[in-house]
Amino acid sequence: MQAFHDSIAPCDRRHVLRLGATLALAALASGCQMGPSDPDGLSAPTTARSPSPSHPTPAIWAIAPLRNESGTSACDPLAVTDKIAQAAAQVRGLRVLPLNRTLEAMRAAEMADVASPADAVKLAGDVGADGIIVGSITAYDPYNPPTIGLNLILIPRPGRLAKRDPKPMDHMELRYQFRADAVSPSSPWIGGVASSISIVLDGKNNQVLGDLRTYAMGRSEGRSALGWRRFLASIDLYSEFAAWHAVTALVDEEWLRLARPGP
Repeated sequence: MQAFHDSIAPCDRRHVLRLGATLALAALASGCQMGPSDPDGLSAPTTARSPSPSHPTPAIWAIAPLRNESGTSACDPLAVTDKIAQAAAQVRGLRVLPLNRTLEAMRAAEMADVASPADAVKLAGDVGADGIIVGSITAYDPYNPPTIGLNLILIPRPGRLAKRDPKPMDHMELRYQFRADAVSPSSPWIGGVASSISIVLDGKNNQVLGDLRTYAMGRSEGRSALGWRRFLASIDLYSEFAAWHAVTALVDEEWLRLARPGP
């Protein structure tokens, strides 16, 4: 073996070493992409985890029908609301009631829509939820690249989803404080007992595209000619992404709310 090594010219020896290093790097890269623990090259989708304090049973959320404030009739608010419910159901450690159950409770109570926080609290009690998401669709453009804007607020029932409840909610006070901007984080009604988010997901925005690509990983087999961009070509798929993004942001806000000191 030593005689063979000595017989190689210095320039040829360097070429052999470079070739060996290249092959080793290629093998390492191949192992990272298709390791033995993932023989099919599949990746798990990103998920969120419920921020609610530990309880014997998971927290239960309900979803109220979103208001269409986008200014276009092309938007189906119930379809988008259903996407929100599906996205919330993917949060680990959280139970989410089907949208149909909320709609049935609204019909039974002859409630045309959720017009005030008092309505939201009552509806949450009727369906047996600890909290209920209400909100609106603020922007909706179904054409590629699509745009969806969402305002969501999580309203808890008194004594639920909170670190402590220093005083009972005054339903009359809530009724008069509920305005169009009630879903804004700056709303004086929130007062540390509920979380809210307001987002606009513009398909031309590079940050949104990066988030969309992350979302697509683990949610498709990657065999489409469009790849992750197929979520831009379908408003139904883009709505799923928008709902997931909004619910994840709302869950993050809940984590922050529960981590803050004070009531």
